[in-house]
Amino acid sequence: MQKFIDSWYSPSLHKQMNIAVYGHYGFSLLMLPTAAADFLEYERFSLIQAIAPLINVGKVKVFSINSINNESWLNDSMHPRDKSIRHNQFNDYVFNEVLPFIKSKTSPETPIVVSGASFGALHAVNLFLKRPDLINGVIGMSGDYNLQSYTKGYYDQDVYFNNPMAYLPNLNDDHTLSLLRNRKNIHIISGSGSYEMPEASRRLSEVFNAKGINHELAIWGNDMPHDWPTWHKVLPFYLENRF
Repeated sequence: MQKFIDSWYSPSLHKQMNIAVYGHYGFSLLMLPTAAADFLEYERFSLIQAIAPLINVGKVKVFSINSINNESWLNDSMHPRDKSIRHNQFNDYVFNEVLPFIKSKTSPETPIVVSGASFGALHAVNLFLKRPDLINGVIGMSGDYNLQSYTKGYYDQDVYFNNPMAYLPNLNDDHTLSLLRNRKNIHIISGSGSYEMPEASRRLSEVFNAKGINHELAIWGNDMPHDWPTWHKVLPFYLENRF
């Protein structure tokens, strides 16, 4: 498998940020880590290996970035307002730096799909909903799509506008809704085993339905826990069968 690592100083985040790229061709899959993990997490836990056959045949080219959750919602030593600001800086990093980088390594026409597991699923869905003009689809695995689950009671305007379960029900912008309604790859997936929250995926699906946004909700069985073996099964299945 072709792999290389790149890095640059992010003007959005004011720090050096790494990105791992796997593959040579195919649509672009931007992967967001779980919790406070880094850009090599999906490789360390063998999820890249699980989708390697699809990478090697040129179906998908994978881009994996760092999270900054340990500099925002998962950092108990920060003031909540600073956490909120940092979250928005991460969004800017993805929109203004990562997506142009992906285009530079593929083409302007190559679709970009964003994916993540656990906390990464919330980020993936939020980024997609904010910029469906730039991002063509999303695969959310085992997510809780209510940001307030992570804010420990703190609430401000930026929490609202980064919380899909808050702002999506009130979204009335015709242009954005039209883009969302015309995207063909919106996949919300959960297991039903230990530590999974399938009700969170169902609640998001209900909002999508209310807004007329076509999507696929899949709740897998009780043998699928909130853990790597579940994502090893889920991601290859959807990349092979839905794209």
